[in-house]
Amino acid sequence: MKPTGAQWARIHQAWVLATGAILGVGGTPRYNKSRCFDPFPFPFPDATPAQQTRIRELAEQLDAHRKRQQAQHPTLTLTDLYNVVEKLRAQQPLSPKDQQVNQQGLASVVLSLHQQLDAAVAEAYGWPHDLPEAELLQRLVRLNHERAREEQAGLVRYLRPAYQAPEQQQAALSLPTPEAAAKAPKTKSSGSPSPLSERGPGGEAPFPAELAQQMQALRDALQQAAQPLTAAQVAAKFKRLKPEKVEPLLATLAALSLIRHTPEGYAA
Repeated sequence: MKPTGAQWARIHQAWVLATGAILGVGGTPRYNKSRCFDPFPFPFPDATPAQQTRIRELAEQLDAHRKRQQAQHPTLTLTDLYNVVEKLRAQQPLSPKDQQVNQQGLASVVLSLHQQLDAAVAEAYGWPHDLPEAELLQRLVRLNHERAREEQAGLVRYLRPAYQAPEQQQAALSLPTPEAAAKAPKTKSSGSPSPLSERGPGGEAPFPAELAQQMQALRDALQQAAQPLTAAQVAAKFKRLKPEKVEPLLATLAALSLIRHTPEGYAA
């Protein structure tokens, strides 16, 4: 599976964090092709030729820059480089080691290319580039449902129509049905501790800061419940968490068939 420029953009990363498995103590997201790639509604081929060219050129620049800097500095790893990129994005101070990585990898250039790529991909969707992650997920789920309806009507969207179906113009990226999701094996966290295991004196657990861990924490809370829970009941399991923050995340998980939405509330 060869990555496309859109896969390196923030929109796809939000999808991956919501749908991929969580591995290890650090909660590292795992890219699962059947959940992260196959059902993802890419902006192609609806994007204009100019937009597609812009995305491809930025992705090529990013790839060439990283390879060039690693060739010049063999000890430079992408993990170290992107740790510094995220610190620059958050405007956090850099340690002496971070400063060395920044100089070797030119992390500010990597950040700039990613920001340009994020904006170009958002433009291809026709969306603002600064949407919150929860709103991005809701839009992606709606678009996925639209693509599924199109496929049922006979319109198939190809990611690379020139290679996959040169006589057609689009490619199927169907959203898994609830029936298929129910038959699929449950995704495990491979040993990653749940925030629910860190309850305070009042019984509430800390709510994670990162989207991937937030999604996993909500799923864990529902799996531990003996009955469906409302958004308010789920929020009450975490410290200082309001139902209005939980509701869109639960709705997105339900739309992705990762949890169920019943008349009584949400259930695993």
